Amino acid sequence: MPGRGSVPPERVARVDALAKEVLAHSVTGVVGFRGVPAAALQSMRRELRSRHHPITVAPNSALRHALEKAVSERPALKPLLDQVEDQSALLAAEGNPFSLYQEFRRTRFPTPARGGEVAPRDIFVPAGTTSFRPGPIVGELQHAGFPAAIEKGKVVLKRDTTIVKAGQTISREVATMLTRLEIFPLEAGLSLRALVDGETYYPPEVLSVDLDARRADVARAARSALSIAVELGYLTAETLPLLLTKAHRRALGLALAAGYLTRETVEPLFAKAMREAAAVQRLMGP
Repeated sequence: MPGRGSVPPERVARVDALAKEVLAHSVTGVVGFRGVPAAALQSMRRELRSRHHPITVAPNSALRHALEKAVSERPALKPLLDQVEDQSALLAAEGNPFSLYQEFRRTRFPTPARGGEVAPRDIFVPAGTTSFRPGPIVGELQHAGFPAAIEKGKVVLKRDTTIVKAGQTISREVATMLTRLEIFPLEAGLSLRALVDGETYYPPEVLSVDLDARRADVARAARSALSIAVELGYLTAETLPLLLTKAHRRALGLALAAGYLTRETVEPLFAKAMREAAAVQRLMGP
């Protein structure tokens, strides 16, 4: 029978298995899931598993012990120990760090505030007509700081309002009114706090890249480079068709200006001659 303070063998085996799982993959990350309902968490885990990006949920002590064992063989994992806090899970997988971050980002969804939370960003309430009927609700909105009024028998918010600024605490009163207005200022879901790919540590501020914006930047740069190459006459597989078209257009223009007769210029030159003849005839009169 194990003595007081001893660790059950099954827990030791679980930690060892998790450490081996971490060392068997190039990407290791710490995932937060604060605020995610149990049913939603199970659904998210199934979806991630189907994409070969499973996360392991375990007590933080077990996650730390597993990382500590793995650090002895792979020191680059050490910064992840600082990320194991609150409600955490461990990711051991393969893949591009930035794509993985976006995959976890897509699991997040808007949730209502209950009061007492810190606003992650400015909470904006647009002006307009509400679904409320005139009554005590107007005073409740005004008391919470919303610019409410009655116009033409309807409750309206008279102007755009930033009801809570980023970093400020959301009061219970404001939270109640936001929920009734169907404005959900918070997010719940999985958050990839940080990860290590091989020997490289990626904090969240590095991973949080707008991939669509970056793709658009690359596309703009490619178009600009192509335009410059064509202007300079720089020959590549991409510029060759454009340079040939440009050269053909200039050659045709030069031939027409010089009156040089070819299969391509005969028709426009004949049309030009007819126009000039008609102009001369008009000048000479009947």
